[in-house]
Amino acid sequence: MVPSLTVHNVSFGYESAAAPLFVGVSFGLLPGWTGVIGANGAGKTTLLRLACRELLPQRGTIRAPDHVVYCVQRTDDPPPELGVFLASWDGVSFGIRRDLEIGDDWLTRWDTLSHGERKRAQIGVALWQEPDLLALDEPTNHLDLAARRLVLRSLRTFRGVGLLVSHDRILLDGLCERCLFIEPPHVVVRPGNYTQARAQRELEATSAHRARREARERRERLEHELHRRREQEAKAHRARSKRGIPRGDHDAKEKIDRARLADGGAGKRLRQIEGRLRRAAEEEASIVTTRKRKLGVTAPGTVASSDALFLVTSCSLPLGGQRLLRIPDLAMGPTDRVALVGPNGSGKSTLVRHIVSLLEPTGRRFVYMPQEIAADRSQDLLDEARSLSATKLAEVMAYVSRLGSDPERLLESELPSPGEVRKLLLGLRIASRPELLILDEPTNHMDLPSIECLEEALAGFPGGLLLVSHDEAFLRRLTCFRWVIERDAGAGAGRAFRLRQGGVGEEGRGR
Repeated sequence: MVPSLTVHNVSFGYESAAAPLFVGVSFGLLPGWTGVIGANGAGKTTLLRLACRELLPQRGTIRAPDHVVYCVQRTDDPPPELGVFLASWDGVSFGIRRDLEIGDDWLTRWDTLSHGERKRAQIGVALWQEPDLLALDEPTNHLDLAARRLVLRSLRTFRGVGLLVSHDRILLDGLCERCLFIEPPHVVVRPGNYTQARAQRELEATSAHRARREARERRERLEHELHRRREQEAKAHRARSKRGIPRGDHDAKEKIDRARLADGGAGKRLRQIEGRLRRAAEEEASIVTTRKRKLGVTAPGTVASSDALFLVTSCSLPLGGQRLLRIPDLAMGPTDRVALVGPNGSGKSTLVRHIVSLLEPTGRRFVYMPQEIAADRSQDLLDEARSLSATKLAEVMAYVSRLGSDPERLLESELPSPGEVRKLLLGLRIASRPELLILDEPTNHMDLPSIECLEEALAGFPGGLLLVSHDEAFLRRLTCFRWVIERDAGAGAGRAFRLRQGGVGEEGRGR
């Protein structure tokens, strides 16, 4: 029997929210990958949880296969089945571990794995279970280019119903046969990969705006015509009035009676125009158009007066599993813009945390965005925002809105989405006018328009910028220097990594 997912007239909302997230949603999906597209906080993860029966609809029905697997967005904990998967040596499990380059010891050293390695383990376990419905939430977050290629190749082997939440255009175009666009409270499925479906969506939006404009113009013409006719009728009514005619002037009264009889159809014509106007207004209201949120933020900051934002002395940092990261003396000037790059698991986040630990006692004004913000920390940030004065909260929420998320939905949520949390962190901290921004994979979890807004804001930041990212275009625009982590060839068996310094586009030359 061919697996399928059928959603019929489904409505769902959270108790804390003033408005429902979905109303009367219906669609059907057959085997193949479907991209789930929407802004941060629009309900993508909620839709996946509904499809996998982790949530129940408040109205309507969802028919899904019995064997479903939901691969979550966060990488805090290992999948429950990871131990069995790693211990299994059947052809399927061995092939997946080989294709995704998953280490046999990853369960025992989960805490020291990079988030990119953890994500590959999640995906491997999910594929190994061979579900009829597989829901993947941001599978390429944290992954370097090589790992993304591995994941894309592995996901192409899946033969069930696939739901893919992602802001990775290459993955969406390489996998998806159709895309499901979430625009609360509605959901629309369009054929084709992301590029094709997005083009269709833009065509529909253009057509809808044109139809809405034409309907508005028809309504306005009828309103003008009705106003003109009513003025004419009022003038005619005054002319037909017998007020002021002498009681004995029967000829004048007879003329007015004949005029009233001749104009008896005027009221009928007015009612016809009123009916046409009512239908025109209904037609205009029935044409749904998408209102584009006004986007764009700035990143105000200060240039430090000191010669260096921080100094790191030469040392070796443990990475777990007897692996090390060897770093030379490092210094970052007040306006330096540095890209920290390297493969998954090479110690980029470890180095960033070491730098942050050196900065914290100094009183330096800096903003640190970690690669992943834990659920409890996300809740703390939301509680901090809710405790602000009305004026301060409005400023922070305006920042969130200009990065593409709905402030009301964010404040009403029980737990913000990872993308919303990143925007909230920036909104809360950027007002301090920091001297340094340290952002570890800042575009992870963010939707595409938000990434473009963030890039524009960071381009204008006056202070120091330390960026960890696998997005090469993002780094090339925003950074001037490069710290590259690579395997230390002299260490053997990939046990150690080393850092070298250079400029963007340079091959190992010093600053």
